[in-house]
Amino acid sequence: MQIIFLANVLVAGTVGFLSLGLPELAARTVFQSTAVSSPAMTITGAFWISIAVLSAPGFFFPAQFSAVLLVQLLYKGLWLTLVAAPAILRGEARLLPGGITFFFLVWVVVIPFVYPWRLLFGATKG
Repeated sequence: MQIIFLANVLVAGTVGFLSLGLPELAARTVFQSTAVSSPAMTITGAFWISIAVLSAPGFFFPAQFSAVLLVQLLYKGLWLTLVAAPAILRGEARLLPGGITFFFLVWVVVIPFVYPWRLLFGATKG
């Protein structure tokens, strides 16, 4: 889990900063010209910076900050299911930001294997 938290700090922090502070640059680079600078992009940037900020202590206290990973699993999974998959099935994959789509897919595949599900459901050792 620590690797995921570290990646969140680096990737989500960078992408969030660009999306919030330099949305025109983010539209060209992060979103690979599939989006335009907009208030929605800056809201997304603020969200990603929040993920990065919460992931910093998560690196040191992974179990206590595991809810951050659950939020990521949910929103990335929803986006992949409701936005990316239909676009791909319609032959419109070129309209998706490839880097973001790939990164989301990796996280949705990896998080379920590292997430402390026992903590979520209240199971204790013993």
